[in-house]
Amino acid sequence: MPEKKGTYTGQTDARRKASAKYLKESVEDIRIRVPKGNKAKVQEHAANMGESMNSFVVRAIDETMERDNNP
Repeated sequence: MPEKKGTYTGQTDARRKASAKYLKESVEDIRIRVPKGNKAKVQEHAANMGESMNSFVVRAIDETMERDNNP
């Protein structure tokens, strides 16, 4: 049986506009700097936990703030 090809043909203008709107209305950027070599460690840890680096960092921040506010 021949392999079925996907129908995805790339990002459309509508998809780009929707993504830009979501980013503008729903999220904010925070830039952090880490010592050389730590980025790879964070990426590896996040992957081992089954999450993206962004999700891991957001979770770490949330959990730390929760712990700091509830001694």
